[in-house]
Amino acid sequence: MNKMKEFDIENWSRKPQFEFFKTYEDPFFNITSNLEITKLYSYCKKHKLSFSLACIYVAIKSINEIQEFKLRFKNNTLYEFDIVHIGSTILNDDNTFSFCDFVYQPTIFEFISNAKKVIEEHRNGAKFEVKEEQLDIIHCSTVPWISFTSIKHARKGDEKSMGIPKIVFGKMFDENEIKKIPFSVEAHHALMDGFHVSILLSKMQQFINELG
Repeated sequence: MNKMKEFDIENWSRKPQFEFFKTYEDPFFNITSNLEITKLYSYCKKHKLSFSLACIYVAIKSINEIQEFKLRFKNNTLYEFDIVHIGSTILNDDNTFSFCDFVYQPTIFEFISNAKKVIEEHRNGAKFEVKEEQLDIIHCSTVPWISFTSIKHARKGDEKSMGIPKIVFGKMFDENEIKKIPFSVEAHHALMDGFHVSILLSKMQQFINELG
């Protein structure tokens, strides 16, 4: 069972920033950057892995190493989860989309194997179901048709009370024989700053670069 504990705001170095941004009408900021994924693409080809699921794994593995990405609001109290999982949009046969939730796994092979089973089960009885109350989650989308440079999410008014980050992968492209992919992060400014997004990007890039 995933554990969560009340977060100690009083002794948090970011308490002033937290207090400043938590009452904003729109407290979310968005950063888009390009990840170099040549090694990840080759690794997936070599091991016959789903490239899109591999990207999602790289993100959720790195996210789970950063405290700020695991903070959530519940009943006006701030909590920290031990582990967060990831929910992603899945394209249906009629070009509509649905959501699938993937439980975090310790290795890329376990994660992709489990995710494929989830997707297969979903496609055998595809329904548009949304678990709006789940907190130990990262919301993920893929826009494989566009190498975007920015993106804006649709949000309901009550979403700011939860603080769930949203990430998006775009269309892979080549630049000077290097494969890259757009990657967007949208996060609650009371819970983190651009610095923490930069840590995520660095961790993801490091993981990719160290693939054998």
